[in-house]
Amino acid sequence: MSRRSNDLEQRALKIIFDAEGGVLQSEMWKKLGVSSREGSRLALKFEEKGVVERRKILHNGRWTYALHSRRQPVTIDSLKGCPCLKCEEIDKCVPGGMMSPVSCGRLTDWIEAGAGGDTHLSG
Repeated sequence: MSRRSNDLEQRALKIIFDAEGGVLQSEMWKKLGVSSREGSRLALKFEEKGVVERRKILHNGRWTYALHSRRQPVTIDSLKGCPCLKCEEIDKCVPGGMMSPVSCGRLTDWIEAGAGGDTHLSG
């Protein structure tokens, strides 16, 4: 992927993530200064990756898509009860190590129980 396309994707995701209640697909590509074709391709790519939800809506008498972030910002409340915060082995915990977040039963149980409510980062 070229640096330009990576930068464009990052800018597009920021527009979508910052838009409370979603952003019209056409507004996104106008803010980016790209064609509707390029904007549509970005939106479809994000939807395929699962980071954006495209919802078909009627806007000013025309069908279009609103783009909604599927990720929620991390908040202090989202960390509430995380076993990592009080784990005595945290300094030894690394992916692939003897202690790992991938294989930690306490962390898995916390995530499966709802991970501090519905405000945790998903995806």
